[in-house]
Amino acid sequence: MNKRFSLGVLAYLVPTFALGFVWHLVLFQRYYAQLAIYRKDIIIPFGFLSMLLQSILFAWIYDKAFARRSGKLLSRSLAYAALGAVLSWSFTTLAVAAKNLMTSVPNYLVIESAFTVAQWIMVAPLTVLSFGHKPQGATAA
Repeated sequence: MNKRFSLGVLAYLVPTFALGFVWHLVLFQRYYAQLAIYRKDIIIPFGFLSMLLQSILFAWIYDKAFARRSGKLLSRSLAYAALGAVLSWSFTTLAVAAKNLMTSVPNYLVIESAFTVAQWIMVAPLTVLSFGHKPQGATAA
């Protein structure tokens, strides 16, 4: 793995893990408890492994589809965040709402959609910064 790609992995993994832990297990712990969707003995290493795999996938997507695009930090971040958030939301929020028992699917959709927005507000610009700007046609260093 090259340095840019490794930093791209960390740009997703670090804020997602930190935000996920604080959001789900501290700030909104009671909200999620009322939804009754979490096991009593949450297996944090499984969550971390899931985030690690996602971080590798999202860094690869950024490298292949966004790294060579022109534009300023904001426009590149918004484009990447739009794709990343929709993709992430589809395989986390929608998939969980479709198959997990919970007291309120609408309440779950609201809180997890808010999480996804907060996550990608952080992840997208960090990813853009981590890859730097590679001109059109440049190869990875």
